[in-house]
Order: sequence, then C-alpha cells, then structure tokens
Amino acid sequence: MSDIMRPKYITFDCYGTLTNFQMGTLAREAFAEQIPDAKRMAQFVQDFSAYRFDEVLGEWKPYDQVIRTALARTCARWNLTYDDTVGQRFYAAVPTWGPHPDVTAGLSRIADKIPLVIYSNAAGDQIMANVDKLGVPFAHVFTAERFKVYKPRLAAFEAMIDTLGCAPEELLHVSSSFRYDLFSASFMGIRDKAFINRGHEPYTPGYGATEVADTHGLAELVGL
Repeated sequence: MSDIMRPKYITFDCYGTLTNFQMGTLAREAFAEQIPDAKRMAQFVQDFSAYRFDEVLGEWKPYDQVIRTALARTCARWNLTYDDTVGQRFYAAVPTWGPHPDVTAGLSRIADKIPLVIYSNAAGDQIMANVDKLGVPFAHVFTAERFKVYKPRLAAFEAMIDTLGCAPEELLHVSSSFRYDLFSASFMGIRDKAFINRGHEPYTPGYGATEVADTHGLAELVGL
C-alpha cells in the first residue's frame, strides 16, 4: 500500500466494528411471532436501530435507558405492547457478544506496535467483558458513561482526544459506522480514518475514510 498511515494511537468504535453487535438478531428472535413477515421484520429492525441512534443525540443517560427507551418507541410506532423485561434482556445480552472472526488475528499484527484505544457507547459494567473477548491488549478503554457523552456528539471525541493528550491528526480512527463515528471524526479534524465494511452501513465518500474489508486490511493500512 503506497500511503502508509503512522498514527500515535489507533482509536476504535467497539460494537459493530470489533464486537459482533447482535441487536438486530435479538429483535428478530423476540418479535418473531408478532412480526412473521420478513420484509416487515427488516423494517422493524431498521426502526429500532434508528431510535437507538436518536436516543444518544441528547444529554447522557444510562445505556440501559437508551436501549429500553428505543425499543419502547419502536414498539409504539408498530402498535406493539412493550415489555420492559424484554428491553432489559437486550441490555443484559450485550456483554456476552464476542468479536468478528478477523479481529483477534488482525489486531494482533498491530497491538504491540501502535497503542489501541476504544471509545464505546457501552456502559462501564458491560464493556470489559466484550474487550476481554477481543483477545488483544488495549492501552485505553473509554466509555460514554465515563465522559457522560455519547458518540456521535463531538464532545465525545473532544474528551477522548483531550484525555489522550494528542492532536486529532495523530490519530487513526476506525469504525464500521459513518453515523456514529466517521462523520464526527472528520468534523473534529481527524485526518486518518478507516471504515471497516461490516455490511450494516454503506461507505460514504467525501469524508476521507479509507475502506477496508476487515482488521487485516487495517494492519496493511499502517504497514504491518
């Protein structure tokens, strides 16, 4: 690869990018009887995703409230009865999820040469269970709960950059989501960005992100 990136830190989104985020799978299982049609179920899953995004755009609140409120709003839109025990079950499932198949091997090529950092919208009592399953060391694991701000808000990126004590141009930020990460990273002046295409969001041109298929492609991006 001709243009090798040389960041001081590589910063990551966790859920969806590294951890196999399975909210859609859970929704399909939990509402299978109420929404048997596959096309309608796909729309229900999309609506649930949209409401989760909407719930993190305001003032910080605990992540379990984000999940439960988003699911309640989705059910209301679909004229379905919301059961809070179902919403809590979604939240409780998050720490059980492991990485995408490429992650441990791909990041192992990088971890002892460039410090790896996570900023996740997860709660503090969730995230380390997921990080431990990634199988590589991380120099820092930051959460929205710690800084009281969710991505994609710019304050989340400001908090991460200030805590690391580096300039935006010294980072390579990596995500499978433009909505949650890469638009904001671009707005914050993070020049080097990588989009890992996990199939749940399309690549968006014009924001300076390099598309890679997986973490092995990321390792090649930094010459490893």
